[in-house]
Amino acid sequence: MKEWKIYTKGGDKGETSLLGGRRVPKHHLKIEAYGTADELNAFIGLLRDQNIDGHYKDMLLEIQDRVFTAESILACDAGCKPENLPDLHDDDILLLENEIDKMNEALPELTNFILPGGHPAVSYAHVCRCVCRRAERIITQLAEQDAIDEMVIQYFNRLSDYFFVLARKIALDLGVPDTIWKARK
Repeated sequence: MKEWKIYTKGGDKGETSLLGGRRVPKHHLKIEAYGTADELNAFIGLLRDQNIDGHYKDMLLEIQDRVFTAESILACDAGCKPENLPDLHDDDILLLENEIDKMNEALPELTNFILPGGHPAVSYAHVCRCVCRRAERIITQLAEQDAIDEMVIQYFNRLSDYFFVLARKIALDLGVPDTIWKARK
């Protein structure tokens, strides 16, 4: 059995390989897209480590799997589709929508902008929302020059909505009121 090493030295000159083998600069938009999705995945793990309802933890674990799936899709070179590469489905988006609707039923109507904060778990959910939005912006920019599975774009769009509603629901569960933004006059 060959020992697996984390370092390969293949990126020492500022390049890395896409799935399919093509070498690109580490600042390539594809790398930026799946790297930002990976950053999101790390923050989701941090949110999942908080003292929150077990259902949210289960959902977050499932979401982490889907984000990792999206990372794999984004890491593929044009025309590359390995047989064992997972993909996203309409049901993945429907699950997020159902969860959003279910949480919204318990939340008070939102009539103002709110500021993140009030509890670390709430703040982490907002960080996830922001990183998710950044990933979505990079992915849509990438889609202008590369063929991107529309399901990936849809998933990140819905996922950022999910994190916003989750932040509010966690706040409600913890008895933390929304911090209303009051514009300075």
